[in-house]
Amino acid sequence: MRFLLLPLPEFSMLPFAGFLDKLRFSADEEDYSKQQYCSWQIIAPTPCHQQSSNGVSIEVTSTIADIELTDFDYLVVFGGRSARSCQQLPQQYHHILHAVAAKGVTLVSIDNGCFLLAEAGLLKQHKVAVHWRHVQEFRAAYPSIEVASEQLFCIDNKRISCAGGNAAIDLAVELLARHCGRTKALKGLADMLVDEAREQRHQLKSLNANIQINNTASRHVGRAISLMRQQLASTDTIDVLALKLAISRRQLDRLFKDNFSQTAREYWAEMRLQHIHWRLINSDHSLQHLADEVAISDVSYLCKVFRKRFGTSPHALRRSKLIARANSN
Repeated sequence: MRFLLLPLPEFSMLPFAGFLDKLRFSADEEDYSKQQYCSWQIIAPTPCHQQSSNGVSIEVTSTIADIELTDFDYLVVFGGRSARSCQQLPQQYHHILHAVAAKGVTLVSIDNGCFLLAEAGLLKQHKVAVHWRHVQEFRAAYPSIEVASEQLFCIDNKRISCAGGNAAIDLAVELLARHCGRTKALKGLADMLVDEAREQRHQLKSLNANIQINNTASRHVGRAISLMRQQLASTDTIDVLALKLAISRRQLDRLFKDNFSQTAREYWAEMRLQHIHWRLINSDHSLQHLADEVAISDVSYLCKVFRKRFGTSPHALRRSKLIARANSN
């Protein structure tokens, strides 16, 4: 197995290090980092010190002009700090991706790397695993591309995607298992203090770790919250949601009242406002764009309910965060 690794500007170190270390542990019989069963090479458009999102840089000396693309099986793109920054990367990156794809190399996106591939037009007719924080942003930007909801990673022929974080280790194990066998793929997990490799449809327990749900209601409430998160941009009513759960609207509201002292509708509205709050701080998209992500057509109404909930307007919140960020730099 031969990998090209392309860390984007301000790439996330966690998935990069996890993916690379899993390759290293499986690369030989011992722990000498010899590239026998799999090999890797890090590239960039030009030689540089590529800085990660935590400020640590890695030196990259190889470019696409230095290598023979047919010598490699995979190009793994590690996403940057924000989806927006990945979308706005220069055409130079698009040229690299298209050149690699033209040679039959499988394209792999990690975390926000999927936004670069989508922007380059290389995800048409493919399913994509997207980090849960960016699902609505991705759907709004690329409505014709199917999102593989709640998957850690998605393998779709010559396009592979991973939500990021520690899921990069799980993806590496899966790819290694397909080429080198399960034994070699699992080698080194104990050294990495990883209990087991998770399957692509693994349900992330930590996503709802702060939600206290009584045991008898956990199945319906947990599923309802999952559907709410997936369908932030949906105009479905709570009645439709209850129908999908095969329970009555009254029963669903009672379960939410018992667990959260809110109706299901109030809980969903709060989830949408929290999404807007996070996106205001972590993107430069217009308020109308963000409103579309949560199925609110009237921006003035959004501003009204946002101010009531957070005690400030969306514009004031974004401005204060920009000032704070500038002062910290």
